[in-house]
Amino acid sequence: MLEYVRICDAYGAGYFFIPGTETCLKIGGKVRTEGEWYNAYNPNDVRGTLWHTRAELQLQTATDTEYGPLKTNTELRWDWQEGGSTGTNFLHGSISLGGFTIGKEDSQFNVFTGYAGDVINDDVVYDGPYELNQITYNYDAGNGFTAVISVEDTNSGKGATGANGEDSSDHYAPDVVAGAGYKAGAWSFKVVGGYDSIVEEGAVKARVDADFGVFSAFLMGGWNTDGDKLNKYAGANGGGDASGIGWGDWAVWGGVGVPINDKLKWNLQLAYTDSKIFSATTNIKWKPVKNLLIEPEVTYTNWDSINEDQWAGILRFERSF
Repeated sequence: MLEYVRICDAYGAGYFFIPGTETCLKIGGKVRTEGEWYNAYNPNDVRGTLWHTRAELQLQTATDTEYGPLKTNTELRWDWQEGGSTGTNFLHGSISLGGFTIGKEDSQFNVFTGYAGDVINDDVVYDGPYELNQITYNYDAGNGFTAVISVEDTNSGKGATGANGEDSSDHYAPDVVAGAGYKAGAWSFKVVGGYDSIVEEGAVKARVDADFGVFSAFLMGGWNTDGDKLNKYAGANGGGDASGIGWGDWAVWGGVGVPINDKLKWNLQLAYTDSKIFSATTNIKWKPVKNLLIEPEVTYTNWDSINEDQWAGILRFERSF
């Protein structure tokens, strides 16, 4: 017997019922290809054109329960560059119910504040860790107040080391992230803190956003509890920091976005650290047709402590679905 696919509009656009079930499914993803010139994250990486192509597939499910929607998020990524270098990444995989999320997502130190600017090279000045396992609870009061608390994986398995080379292979305590925010009209404010249990130090970020229609802007500051050490939340794990010294005591990011029309937007982001790393990035986002993005971007980075600087450029083409 022929069974037609039914639209499931309870969870937003794109969901449909899996035939024979009460589970809703959404399929999405993107295909991206881009040319890159030089490296905004490392002045020693001087190169000509690097042609990078990526494909991502995202599967999301949702089912209504007495505790609210039971959801899953699965995202896979494939990369190809340098004429044969292929990478596959299980990017995200999580289950959520009643405000709780468990599985692999980006650290709430980044997710809760909304990352940094609307540019490709937004984390030249490191803004926190990304993919890791976690148990997270998100609270939304419905009146503009939100909060989060997250227990996150230290990635301290066999042979692992901490941000400063500490042996963490027998480490059992998780990292912890907590934050709170409030939104009223055109303004929003969020603050989040992360504690690296291996280093026994952490960092705090605070961010203010304003959207005035004709332009939007943000300002974000970060404070490291010990500027003489790297930790997971203030410049560890590479983080694009070629000098190897992280933020120092503090870091600051700021940016503006100006929608020129419904197809064109200009963005600018600036960042600076106590360790004298400066980064400036600007781009144009052009969407000639729906779901197609053409994005040229230029970044300048200066590492004063090692007396190095670098210009870098990207030309990106991306089709999302």
